[in-house]
Amino acid sequence: MAALPDGTLMLRAATGLANAVLDLLGSAYGRRVLLLVGSGDNGGDALYAGAALARRGVQVDALLLGGSVHEPGLVALRTAGGRVVAEVERRPDVVVDGIVGIGGRPGLRPEAAAVLEALAGVPLVAVDVPSGVDVDTGEVDGPHVTADVTVTFGTHKVAHLVDPAAVAAGAVHLVDIGLDLPEAAVTALQRDDVAALLPRPAGSDHKYTRGVVGVRAGSGTYPGAALLCVAGASCGLAGMVRYVGPAEVAMQVRVAHPEVVGEGRVQAWVVGPGTADGAEEALHDALADGVPLVVDADALAHAKAPVEGRAVLTPHAGELARMLGVERDAVEARQLHHARLAADRFGAVVLLKGRRTLVAEPGGRVRVTTTGVPWLGTAGAGDVLTGVIGALLAAGLEPFDAASVGSWLHGAAATLASRGGPVVAGDVASAVPQVLRDL
Repeated sequence: MAALPDGTLMLRAATGLANAVLDLLGSAYGRRVLLLVGSGDNGGDALYAGAALARRGVQVDALLLGGSVHEPGLVALRTAGGRVVAEVERRPDVVVDGIVGIGGRPGLRPEAAAVLEALAGVPLVAVDVPSGVDVDTGEVDGPHVTADVTVTFGTHKVAHLVDPAAVAAGAVHLVDIGLDLPEAAVTALQRDDVAALLPRPAGSDHKYTRGVVGVRAGSGTYPGAALLCVAGASCGLAGMVRYVGPAEVAMQVRVAHPEVVGEGRVQAWVVGPGTADGAEEALHDALADGVPLVVDADALAHAKAPVEGRAVLTPHAGELARMLGVERDAVEARQLHHARLAADRFGAVVLLKGRRTLVAEPGGRVRVTTTGVPWLGTAGAGDVLTGVIGALLAAGLEPFDAASVGSWLHGAAATLASRGGPVVAGDVASAVPQVLRDL
């Protein structure tokens, strides 16, 4: 890295940015692009990209919004035929946001916010991150850019992965510019990572050595929660599933899943979905076995900090808010902060469900789930997820891996089952084995 000539990384970044803008434009000659240029390196990236676009026949204007400007980039733009303008003269085909980079503070200055408001509806490409979001936390505070595409360099940043900032980033396009990168505290599993973590039976394994997962779920009021949770646990990752619950629910479970057996020794418990008034007792009984467990839904209200043993807690934002004694809006605005706070307070892995599910372990390490589709926001989907995680725990994965791998599989199964359209929870459970086969 030290041997690279000055400006090499910026030119690589600008080339990737220009190519992404051209892809969005569909053609070059005669198209109009407006650069919103701040005073940092993002402004330089935008200017050099503008120069590359101008050489391809794009009409490029630059509106300077910072107190200073990247002079070599400005020279390159003007040399290529681009212009600097004092105001928006013509409605462009694409806007490039080079206002604030990764060193910027949340929010935008009024003049930048006013320009963006005037350009509402024009496709927008953000340089590295949408200006105005908090890069390191995924939070937003005040006016910020909402991009259609964000072109980032080297690696994804927290703001690309964690909501609400990730929503503002739109589709994220990563350009490798040859950076040496440190280990990140917030990561997202990829397909190969999941495949490497999946438990696989050896030739000598049998149903007991592969792991037995117990399910304490459902009630007379909510029998479907038990059926869906058992469906998730029965995805094939564990060697056996045991169900413990009301007799009338157990009968329904046996009819739907004849391979499921009754009470006995387990390597992991799943407890909570649909247990209603029986949640506290179910959690107490599961904890008494001293095995890893997944705590979901009704049982979360009875989880005491710190949780005994090795546990995965799986709240949505409203449940996590109640667990922490804060408002739901606060959790949704600061998702990374509250997931980490809960993991430390409860001494357990916390899986915060959402568009981008966060899996946090005590100490601050976090994985973000990027699989899934909006159709996954459907009743019972969380029960399936809980069962899948329980199966992975029983098969021997540590809680952090079980939660993050289970969440990835759950999202991938929803994508497979949906095929671009509506999906229900049972479809997600049925698709998990196919996802596993593909991996």
